[in-house]
Amino acid sequence: MAFDGITVANIVRDLKSELLGGRIYKIAQTEKDELLITVRRAVENGGGQRRLFMSSDASLPLVYMTDENKQSPMTAPNFCMLLRKHIQNGKIIAVEQPGLERIIRIDVEHLDEMGDLRHKTLLIELMGKYSNIIFVDEDNKIIDSIKHIPSSVSSVREVLPGRDYFVPKTQDKLDPLLTTKDDFMSIIPSKGQAIFKALYGTFTGLSPVISHEICYRAGVDSDKSAIALENSELNDLWTSFDQMMNIVKEKKFTPELIYINGKPKEYAAVSLSMYHGGDSEYKEYDEISSLLLDFYAEKNTVTRIRQKSSDLRKLVATALERNIRTLDLQNNQLKDTEKKDKYRIYGELLTVYGYSAEPEAKSITVNDYNSGNDVTIPLDPTLSISQNAKKYFDRYTKLKRTAEALETQMKEVSQTVSHLESIAASLDIARQEDDLTDIRRELIEGGYIKGSAAERLNGKGKNGKNPGSVKSKSKPFHYVSSDGFNIYVGKNNYQNDELTFKMANGGDWWFHAKGIPGSHVVLITEGKEVPDRAFEEAASLAAYYSKGKEQQKVEIDYLKRKDVKKPSGAKPGFVVYYTNYSMVIGTDISSLKEIE
Repeated sequence: MAFDGITVANIVRDLKSELLGGRIYKIAQTEKDELLITVRRAVENGGGQRRLFMSSDASLPLVYMTDENKQSPMTAPNFCMLLRKHIQNGKIIAVEQPGLERIIRIDVEHLDEMGDLRHKTLLIELMGKYSNIIFVDEDNKIIDSIKHIPSSVSSVREVLPGRDYFVPKTQDKLDPLLTTKDDFMSIIPSKGQAIFKALYGTFTGLSPVISHEICYRAGVDSDKSAIALENSELNDLWTSFDQMMNIVKEKKFTPELIYINGKPKEYAAVSLSMYHGGDSEYKEYDEISSLLLDFYAEKNTVTRIRQKSSDLRKLVATALERNIRTLDLQNNQLKDTEKKDKYRIYGELLTVYGYSAEPEAKSITVNDYNSGNDVTIPLDPTLSISQNAKKYFDRYTKLKRTAEALETQMKEVSQTVSHLESIAASLDIARQEDDLTDIRRELIEGGYIKGSAAERLNGKGKNGKNPGSVKSKSKPFHYVSSDGFNIYVGKNNYQNDELTFKMANGGDWWFHAKGIPGSHVVLITEGKEVPDRAFEEAASLAAYYSKGKEQQKVEIDYLKRKDVKKPSGAKPGFVVYYTNYSMVIGTDISSLKEIE
């Protein structure tokens, strides 16, 4: 599951085939670290348009071709404006990859302000947290980059306007495309580590997946120490390695996506024969971009939403921590009030037996008629017996009032904690920016976002729109069971209320994870008899969209919707019910079809 040098080589081959000779028609910076470039293809390549998507996001760097457009910000960032100035309407004259590095060079020919022919280069570096998109001139000087890297961040290479551009050394790794058999046969046996680690640790552009595949094709145990290789095994390993490099040199890529238990697990630009057979399935692609779209589209969306919701997550986590701390403090204070009944008994016993106390005594021992045991009661010798009794009654009354107040306060704080946990769960399942709209509104209306922050979210935005209270376009998740029943899942507390009390009928079935935050799930019956399988699938959805998702099994409560009640004044998403059925179910929902 690595965006390795062989994958990049496949992309470069496809870019050459599709975009070479084409003209850059549009440039958009859709996110702070993303570019979407629309290219009018040359007639000899079929004409029409293709879009080139590139992301230097540290957690998910990507490059692929797509036909899909993406909304751009109203005001283009400076880097985007710079590219438009220099290379918009420029002609793509070369697409290259240095060695097997995770770098793509796109050379563009264009006319400057004076009408002179110039050359510029756009470099996409796909190197994890070091990923970047860099724009250089014909003298290899950096004009600008989507991320600026000063010397305070990297002592190895500055990425700033005016600096010379050079390819960073990849931990002194060797170029596998230039490696000879003699080099291979002398280097690999010197490594005191597993063979697959020796491969990707020695050569640029190899991932662990490709290294395992090379070993598999050679018939060698990839976990065996390289230093223990026999000559015959080493020869077979070289043959497999050389064949893999020939695939890259000859550009004979066969992109393949591996599915395990119905879910995408691995991919590569070559056939992963080690996964053929058994419980695995594989899908072959004509174009690596289509594979990357299928594999990374959802991951990229989730990554972006997590970035966009980071402020909300931090706010919810802070509020949750504060309220849990308050609840712990209140709980300790409540424990301190547990001795209130002891003071009441002291007062009652002094009222009955106090006459027997010696003058100025510091204590009195009397029989407690409630328990039948003797009790020693401390006395203040400066006070009379009646005054001592009153002092104990006063302590009791004060602690009783404190306990009553604490119980009320703790109930409110507990409800707040539950509410915040449910909001955190909603943030975990958000897929689109529209999904965050209701959550922002709930946080404002709940008073968790106050002052200038709430004013900013509730203030009038562009075109007079109100970003804090604009109606959300987000809809509940919609699934169809194996037996054809519609099942809906709320994405947040407002949707949970809408789904439960407006969309569902009294005869429909309602599901929720027992005792933990999660979505409301409604199974629409339409008056039909519901088979057991539909109940189980709806329960699995309730388990999957809950805080128990990572558990193997989750207990789910389910009942008729008519028996679910919402107390007056309750927070969004909060309901009560008094009779229900329960089942323990897993979180696998792969058998269910989601309706977009």
